Amino acid sequence: MRSLAIVGPTGTGKSELALDVVERLAGEVSAEIVNCDAMQLYRGMDIGTAKLPVAARRGIPHHQLDVLEVTETASVASYQQAAAADIEAILLRGSVPVVVGGSMLYIQSLLDDWSFPATDPAVRVKWEQRLAEVGVGGLHAELARRDPAAAAAILPTDARRTVRALEVVELTGQPFAASAPSVGAPRWDAAIVGLDCETRILDGRLASRTDLMFDRGLVAEVRALLGIGLREGVTAARALGYAQVIAALDAGGDAGPGADLLRDAREQTYVGTRRYVRRQRSWFRRDHRVHWLDVGAATPADQARTVDDALRVWRHVT
Repeated sequence: MRSLAIVGPTGTGKSELALDVVERLAGEVSAEIVNCDAMQLYRGMDIGTAKLPVAARRGIPHHQLDVLEVTETASVASYQQAAAADIEAILLRGSVPVVVGGSMLYIQSLLDDWSFPATDPAVRVKWEQRLAEVGVGGLHAELARRDPAAAAAILPTDARRTVRALEVVELTGQPFAASAPSVGAPRWDAAIVGLDCETRILDGRLASRTDLMFDRGLVAEVRALLGIGLREGVTAARALGYAQVIAALDAGGDAGPGADLLRDAREQTYVGTRRYVRRQRSWFRRDHRVHWLDVGAATPADQARTVDDALRVWRHVT
């Protein structure tokens, strides 16, 4: 049974398309969804990750959602192992795995069976000390000089993955991505569909998405998660939106004059998401296996055609 992966930039409607595809397949074969968004792994990080509420999942089984506490560290290696086990189990049930998300390294590790380089505690400590000296921005700039492709795929605020990439570069003498397998036939005979649209259209969607997150209570969600350890989380606290709100709250943003800080956090979240979209596009566009679909139009007829096109790719990819 061939699997299907739906990838692409944030805000292009990947989750909704996955639901529509599974429902369209229902008369033919069952299907289950496997999340590939690193921040949706976390329990309680719902509004800021645009995670589909249970009631909106249309009764379709979802995997790799809400599997980590915000104090736990997400890693590509642990995700790869867990998600691959989910996919194998779905296939054994005679169902179609539909992998959905935009976390670049997570998707590549899963579909290309990435083998992860060994670690060296001494080298790791060296780069962690360097991090303490120059900060995450300075360390990310150093990574950009040594390995531009790795820096393009890793957020400038992601200290842990920046350290790891520099460790691998030093240990192997090769770019971080060289530890990944060459791009070939994806695992599970996956058909890979990419969603994208004109930048002008997507920017508008990202602005509306950001406003909706804040209007629906992102600040309250962050405040509640801080009460259960979000600040101590190595990866969760650096998620887009969450990091900006934490910084605003720490600086006194709340009611009154401090509310300006939260308005700034909203704008910074939007700007940061646009930057992330540029990295996602650059990453996914390099993969010749991706079949791109334009999702700029949003009428019901257009959405139905997108489902048709995605299923056509799934049926006929060779």
